[in-house]
Amino acid sequence: MNSLILLHQLADETRTIIQAVEQEFFHLSEAQLVQSNAPGQWSVVECLEHLNTYGRYYLPLFEQHIERAEKQSLAPTPVFRSGWLGNYFVNMMRPKSDGSIGNKAKAAKIHIPSPNLSAKRVLTEFLAQQRQLLSLLRRAEHVSLSQPKIPISIARFITIKLGDALRFLVAHEQRHLLQAQKAVGQTLVKA
Repeated sequence: MNSLILLHQLADETRTIIQAVEQEFFHLSEAQLVQSNAPGQWSVVECLEHLNTYGRYYLPLFEQHIERAEKQSLAPTPVFRSGWLGNYFVNMMRPKSDGSIGNKAKAAKIHIPSPNLSAKRVLTEFLAQQRQLLSLLRRAEHVSLSQPKIPISIARFITIKLGDALRFLVAHEQRHLLQAQKAVGQTLVKA
């Protein structure tokens, strides 16, 4: 896939996520944001806090690896070839074209949200992380998406290409945005 087109697509998808969160969740009360549809299902705030835990892990790594690639002059390549493992993780997370979520998986313990959350804090942090991701996607246009290897959060001895890690993070956000929308009965936004 064309590297620049990929990064622009990821930025567009991130902007769509920001817009959905701002339009669909900011007008809701604290009670609506922390309530789930059924026992064992996450609320809007829990879905977004789950994503925040991933952002806290991946965004500093992206920053570090992009900065290192900039210093080492790891020039961008016109074409990004996804690794088989990275592509597997992306496809496992990405919602289906009909808006459904396939391959349900239990969250790793380090990514399970705390039960006592401040909705305002969670939403504010989530949007700040999305804006940071947009900035990193712009910076990634100037480095190789293949050379920096990113350790995955649940098994740090496994690494994937920077381009795949960026794709994974956005697909994971799309997945849990759909889950959050279901938690408040919103009409699903196609990711």
